[in-house]
Formats: sequence, structure tokens, C-alpha cells
Amino acid sequence: MDEGLMWGRILEVLARKAAQGVDVRVMYDGTCEFSTLPRDYPSRLEALGIQCKVFSPVTPFVSTHYNYRDHRKILVIDGQVGFTGGVNLADEYINHIEKYGRWKDSALMLEGEGVRSMTALFLQMWCILCQPEFEQFLSDPIPAAANAKGFVVPYGDCPLDGERVGEMVYMDMLNRARKYVHIITPYLILDGELETALRFAAERGVDVHLILPGKPDKWFVYALAKTHYKALISSGVKISEWQPGFTHAKIVIADGVEAVAGTINLDYRSLYHHFENAVWMRGTDCIANMEADFQDTLTRCRRVEQTKESIWQGKKLLHLAGILLKFIAPLV
Repeated sequence: MDEGLMWGRILEVLARKAAQGVDVRVMYDGTCEFSTLPRDYPSRLEALGIQCKVFSPVTPFVSTHYNYRDHRKILVIDGQVGFTGGVNLADEYINHIEKYGRWKDSALMLEGEGVRSMTALFLQMWCILCQPEFEQFLSDPIPAAANAKGFVVPYGDCPLDGERVGEMVYMDMLNRARKYVHIITPYLILDGELETALRFAAERGVDVHLILPGKPDKWFVYALAKTHYKALISSGVKISEWQPGFTHAKIVIADGVEAVAGTINLDYRSLYHHFENAVWMRGTDCIANMEADFQDTLTRCRRVEQTKESIWQGKKLLHLAGILLKFIAPLV
């Protein structure tokens, strides 16, 4: 979250609704927003009638808890409409300002019973140190969305329970796919299991195709991602880089019948250290739209070949950085 046009206009609406008596709550990650928001920002929001909490605010003390970050993006309205995806509240996400070329992202809107799970996920984070207020907000009936098809399952991933839910969902989709798995991800820092799942799916004939940014937001993460390219391509995994800029979307589509969209990246931090959320879908109308967007994105990509020149594009320092950073990949 960052002050600017996007957040400013949303804040106007939130303040107006709070003045009308609506229960408005805002929660943001203290580590991520340490350099973008002033320390007294919660009190500024509370002066507008908006309840505000900061997850894991930065303190002068050294602690391992800074590894645990709230990376979830959830907006729930009256328990009946929910939004999630990769989009944060900052101006680069709407291309009002340009940081790394054109910014591409993804988000989805849910209506109906699935929103109940999103409300619970929000309350889980809001009440992380106390008893959640589930009964107050989850007891009301939720009308079914008109003409809804298929199934949706919003889910969360927590680094404290020993369950790698985000990674297991991705691996399950790869292992069950028969025709294709198409992925858009901003980062690619894989453990052995996920890399093996990607390679094995391609080796048994599944069209596994990854789209990554052509212009990275973090050069060291970009360098680490490229260290996976050769092994993946050797197994038949296709890799393309989106040339207009940075793609922050987190999308997985399998066989045109199931898909995941949410906040979960293909990197160690997202899969092991962050609080995350996503939505698994099967048989919903939007899956065809997601695949069409993937194919449209592909038209503006550079296909990476299995050569040093194609992977590293003559950037020797980037190549060297990737080799050295490989030793501390789980920390990046």
C-alpha cells in the first residue's frame, strides 16, 4: 500500500462509508509498508473512523518474525462480494506511474457462499493474537450468485502450521494435468519438489508454459529465476518473458477446466514464509477468459531458448549474481 491516486480515491470512499456507520477495517503489512507509509498512519485512518491494524510492524529489535509477512490481498464487502489477486493499493498497479515498464496483474471477484471463506481469512489475520470474531460476521445467509457455474474454493496458506498448502495445490494441478498447465508468475525460486513436478509434467507430454517478467522489479530475484531456466527447458518446459514490462500476476490454468488465482508466487518466501491466499476454481466461466488472457500475453513475450545467450542475454554480472545467490536462495 502506498499513498497516491489509487489509494487516495479508495480512501475517500472508505472514509465516507465509515461516517455512515459502516464497519470499515484496513490491515497492512508493517515490513512491506515500512518505507511507503508514515509510522502514525493507523492513527490517521482511525481519525477518519477507519479501524486499522499493522501486521508485524518494524521495531528496533532483531527477530526472525520479520520472515512472516502478510502477503494476502483480501477485500470483502458485506460478506457477499469478495476480491483477491495480486493487486496492491499503489499507483504502479494501475499504470498511473511507471516503475518497471508496463505493469500487468490479475484479480478476481467472487459472489456468494465462497465469500464466507474470504471473510474468515481476513478475520484470521485481523485477530491473529486474539479470538476471531467469526460468529459476528459468518452467521448471516449468503444468497447464491445468479447463473453461477462450477466450483470455487478460497483458501489460505499459513507459515506456522507446517502445511505448505500453496505449493501442494500447484503440485497437485501439475501432477493431474493431461493437456497443459499455463502459469504466469513474477518470481521463480523453486525448491526441488516443485521443480521436479514442473519437469515431470513436461516430460510426460503436458504443455507446461511459464510467463515471467521481461523487466524485473528486483534484479537479484530475476537472477535467481534464470538459474532454473536451463534445467526446466531441458525437460520440455516452455519459458517466455513478457517484454512490455513487469508481470505481477499469479495465475495457474490446467487443461482449461481448473485454475488458481491469488497472491501465491512460485518462490520460497511465498511458499514457506508468508501468509497467503488464493482461489481454486473448476468449471467456472472465467477460466476460459484466463486462458485467453494468457494467450494474448504470450503474443508480447520473448521465448527463451536453452542457450546461455538466450537465458542470460549477455549479462555476465547477472549470471554471476545468480550463481552466488543460489547458495542463499531460501532467504531471498
